[in-house]
Amino acid sequence: MNYVKKNIQDHFKLLRKISKKPEASQRRLAEELGFSLGKLNYCINELHNKGLIKIKNFNKNKKKSSYLYLLTPQGISSKTKLTLNFMKKKLNEYDELKAEISNEDMSDFKKQSTKKIDHNLL
Repeated sequence: MNYVKKNIQDHFKLLRKISKKPEASQRRLAEELGFSLGKLNYCINELHNKGLIKIKNFNKNKKKSSYLYLLTPQGISSKTKLTLNFMKKKLNEYDELKAEISNEDMSDFKKQSTKKIDHNLL
C-alpha cells in the first residue's frame, strides 16, 4: 500500500475516533488506533493544518494538558467523503467475492453433474 493511501486511511480512522470521543487524550487515541504517540501527534497536526479539526484547551482544568478535538464543518464533510469511498471499496470487494464464489459453485455443480451423468451411463 502506498504512503498516500495509508495516510488517508489513518486520517479517516482518526476523524472517526475524534467524532466519537472528542475529549480523549492523545495517549488514549494512540492506543485505540494502534498508532505511536508521535504518529498520532503528527496526524492531529496535519488534520489541524488542513482545517479539518479544531483543538481546544481546557483552560480551567487542573490538567493543563487536556484538549478537546472537534471536527470542523470541513472535517465532517471530509469524514463523510472518506466514509463513502470506504463503503464503495468494500461493496466492490463484496461483489467481486460474490462473483468468485458464484463461479466456483457453478464449476462444482458442473463437475458433480458430469459425475452423475457418467455414473448413469455405466
